[in-house]
Amino acid sequence: MKERGKGAGRSVDERYTQWKSLVPVLYDWLANHNLVWPSLSCRWGPQLEQATYKNRQRLYLSEQTDGSVPNTLVIANVEVVKPRVAAAEHISQFNEEARSPFVKKFKTIIHPGEVNRIRELPQNSKIVATHTDSPDVLIWDVETQPNRHAVLGASTSRPDLILTGHKDNAEFALAMSPTEPFVLSGGKDRYVVLWSIQDHISTLAADPGSAKSPGSAGTNNKQSSKAAGGNDKTGDSPSIEPRGVYLGHGDTVEDVTFCPSSAQEFCSVGDDSCLILWDARTGSSPAIKVEKAHHADLHCVDWNPHDVNLILTGSADNTVRMFDRRNLTSGGVGSPVHTFEGHNAAVLCVQWSPDKSSVFGSSAEDGILNIWDHEKIGRKIETVGSKVPNSPPGLFFRHAGHRDKVVDFHWNSSDPWTIVSVSDDGESTGGGGTLQVVSLSHLSHLCKPSVLPLNACRRFHSYFTVRT
Repeated sequence: MKERGKGAGRSVDERYTQWKSLVPVLYDWLANHNLVWPSLSCRWGPQLEQATYKNRQRLYLSEQTDGSVPNTLVIANVEVVKPRVAAAEHISQFNEEARSPFVKKFKTIIHPGEVNRIRELPQNSKIVATHTDSPDVLIWDVETQPNRHAVLGASTSRPDLILTGHKDNAEFALAMSPTEPFVLSGGKDRYVVLWSIQDHISTLAADPGSAKSPGSAGTNNKQSSKAAGGNDKTGDSPSIEPRGVYLGHGDTVEDVTFCPSSAQEFCSVGDDSCLILWDARTGSSPAIKVEKAHHADLHCVDWNPHDVNLILTGSADNTVRMFDRRNLTSGGVGSPVHTFEGHNAAVLCVQWSPDKSSVFGSSAEDGILNIWDHEKIGRKIETVGSKVPNSPPGLFFRHAGHRDKVVDFHWNSSDPWTIVSVSDDGESTGGGGTLQVVSLSHLSHLCKPSVLPLNACRRFHSYFTVRT
C-alpha cells in the first residue's frame, strides 16, 4: 500500500468543535475512548449479556506500539448503552484525553509483530484471524488464549494455527466466509490465497493423540518457523497450507471479501486499480477482471450481504464506487452503478450495514465516517437550513468526531445502528488515537423527517442531511 497521508480539508479544530457542540443532538449514545497506542483495526466480537439498560459485548483491537512494549491484540468488554437511557449530559461532556468507563480491557495477547487487520469467524466469533508484517495469517482462539502482561522482553503468545502460502508479506487483505470456515488473504506477492480451517480440524480428528482445539500441538501438519519473524514460540504452532492460490493482480492486493452466499466465490482489489472476481470451482484464473475500477489504488472492498449483486470499492481517488456484478465493465473498464463523492482524501474502509440493505459506511483519511443510502440517489433531498451545494447524492449522515484518518470501523450486528471506529489522531488527543462507539438508532427511520431540532440541524447542515 502506498504511503497514507494526512487528511485534508478545512480546519480540523473548527470542524471538531462544531461537531462536539452537537453530539447530544446527533447521537442516541456515544462513547469516546482515548487509546494508549494507535489501533489499525477494530472488530465486534460476541455479545456477552443483554440487560434492560445496556448490553455487554466483546471488542477486538490492535495496539501498534513504539517498541518500548510488545505489540498486542486486545480483547475488551464494551457496555453499549441503550438510547432511551443514554443521558445527553454524559455524551456531551466527554473528555478527549480520558479513557471511557464503557470500554474495559479484558485480555491481552502479545502479538508477533504489528496487528494490521483483525477478522472474526462468523461461525464462531471467538476465533479471529490477524494479519501482521509477515507472509502468514495467524488464527487465535481468544477465549482460551492466556492473558499476558505486555512488558519489554516478554515472549509472544502462541497462535492456535498458522496459515501459510504467501511468498511475501500479507498485511491488510483479510476476510472470513459467512457460510463456511474459510479464510481469504492477499499480499505484496500479488496472490489471493484461500484456506479452510476445517482442514486443520480434519487433521486433528485423524490423529487420536492430538487435542481437539484449534491451537493444540501434536498435529501432523507442517510446522511454520517463519511466522512473524521466526519467533520460536510461534514456530511451535500447527500450520496448514492453502486450498488455492490465485494470481491475477499486477500489484499488491489490498483487500478481499467473500460472496455472502458462497465460500467458493470472492473478490479482491489492489494497487493495480483492478477489481477481480474469482470462482474457486472454475480454477485459479479470474472469473471477471475489471480494469481501472477506479482512477487510483483500491484500498477496500465489501460485498452486500443482502443483495449479492452489489459490491462496494473504496480508493485513493477519494471515491466509493458501487458495482453490479451482472454489469461490471464496459470495454474492460469499470462501469459502476454509482460513484459516491463525499470524501476529500483516500477512502480506507467501506462496509455495508447489517440493518438496511441499501445503507453503507465509508471512512477516509479526511477523518470523516460517512453513512450513505444508495436508494436515495435521484430522489429529492431536503437539507435542513441553507442549501448545501457540496452535499453529494446518497449521503445522509457524517460522523465528524475524529480528528485524523479513520483507519477502520465496524457495524455492530447485535446492537442495531451502532458503529465502532478508530482513528490515528494521537497528535490531537495526546494519546495513541481515538476509539468511538456511536449509536444512530434514529437513522432506522430513514423515510421519515428528522426529529432533530431545526436550529441544531442548521448549525450542523454541512454534516447532516434530512430525507423526505
